Amino acid sequence: MATPSLLLTLSVWLLAGSLIAEATYYRHHRYGHFYRYREHSANTENLLPEVSNPVREVSHPGVPTYPEIPEVFHPAPEVIPPIPEAFHPVPEVVHPAPEPYHPPEVYQPVPEASSPVNMSRVFHGIMFDAGSTGTRIHIYKFIQKDPVELPVLDNEMYHAVKPGLSAYKDNPEEGGNTIRQLLKIAKKTVPEEEWRRTPVVLKATAGLRLLPEDKANTLLKEVQEVFDESPFFVPNNSVSLMNGTNEGILAWVTVNFLTGHLYSNTRRTVGILDLGGGSTQITFLPKSKKTVQSAPSSYIARFNLFNHTYQLYTHSYLGNGLYAARLATLGALGADGLDWKVFTSSCLPKKFREDVTFGGTTYKVSGIPDGYAGYKLCYYEVMKVIKGIVHQPYEVKGSSVFYAFSYYFDRAVESGLIDGSRGGSLEVRDFKKRAKEVCNKMTKYRAISPFLCMDMTYITCLLKEGFGFKDNTVLQLAKKVNNVETSWALGATFDYFRNLNIH
Repeated sequence: MATPSLLLTLSVWLLAGSLIAEATYYRHHRYGHFYRYREHSANTENLLPEVSNPVREVSHPGVPTYPEIPEVFHPAPEVIPPIPEAFHPVPEVVHPAPEPYHPPEVYQPVPEASSPVNMSRVFHGIMFDAGSTGTRIHIYKFIQKDPVELPVLDNEMYHAVKPGLSAYKDNPEEGGNTIRQLLKIAKKTVPEEEWRRTPVVLKATAGLRLLPEDKANTLLKEVQEVFDESPFFVPNNSVSLMNGTNEGILAWVTVNFLTGHLYSNTRRTVGILDLGGGSTQITFLPKSKKTVQSAPSSYIARFNLFNHTYQLYTHSYLGNGLYAARLATLGALGADGLDWKVFTSSCLPKKFREDVTFGGTTYKVSGIPDGYAGYKLCYYEVMKVIKGIVHQPYEVKGSSVFYAFSYYFDRAVESGLIDGSRGGSLEVRDFKKRAKEVCNKMTKYRAISPFLCMDMTYITCLLKEGFGFKDNTVLQLAKKVNNVETSWALGATFDYFRNLNIH
């Protein structure tokens, strides 16, 4: 028979063992559930397309490891369908994370006191291109795979209206209404919960640059009021008149991003030729020091991207866009007496007579009924608006690769040189050959456009006499690359998010 002291000792020993087991179970319940939740969180992150840096398992020195509790006792948290806020860190008070989450730099616009923080990995940007012949809206959806790399462009929604804002120089309220109509498309495209953090920006180009300053400013002010009414995020300087240098550089960024050249470690890039209605741009990365040394200093520009400074040859020729060049060839650009003057050209069919409107101004134009028409006479006329005005960069005489778009593409399609759905490659001599055919058979091509002879001759002359390209220089004609419009708008969106510091 056990002594009373022995029984007392045994009872105390059993009670202590029970308390230790209870404490051990409680700690495992608490930490086991925490690590299971964090593990689930990491897997949720990996649902993003091709994330290159998966979240590593968190280790806590000093925290003991315990056998895993069966799933029946501790089920993983319920999976919630992802919404834009799903990428925000879990509130720390409930589920303390080992480190605070820092959103990738690209989501934060150029620092502004009023700018909301966008912490989602999927984000949007809205860019308006207010050109001379139309206003276009580009709505971009991005996915950020790596915070130190350029984001992946998931898709683009594009829509355009005509005429351009400059046509409303005497009726700015109506110009503002065209912007309202395009913003309705943005509201249908961007999820409503993302509106307040999606920036909306408009940049006007040559159409407004050709207007008197007070007229241009009134239009821009009207657009600003429309933006302020919208549910989207309106940053400082959201409505502005863009200079020609930025137009060329940002178009270069767009094309080299879409063709993959900004991702590569090599210095191989492509040049761009953009022919708008009011101005034209040429931009490329020089390979030869002689190109830089022989160019006017204002034709060399720099910008920063990922700790690398790019030095580009770029220039915009205001008044040398396709529609402005038509008027310059006719002698109508800047002329007075528009009510009674008729401007004639041998580039037009002899019996052609029509009122033409550009930038809100109407001109009377005509062929020469009793005169001559044809390629040689037309080439001589358009030469006057190019020779001595357009600089010939040293390097384009070599084998540089250039993408040509906007009206280069449109006129190549209309004249039958390329297929509009696919684009294609052309030599400069192909424009020249087709210009001769169109001009010498104006009756055949008049149904397409009475200006086709003038336009094709101008493009030929601009490429050869202006920029100095050889007949065998190959140009890549494209309206889209990877189903995205070739324009400066995508580059301008990158500039907004990254601040390329163009100078």
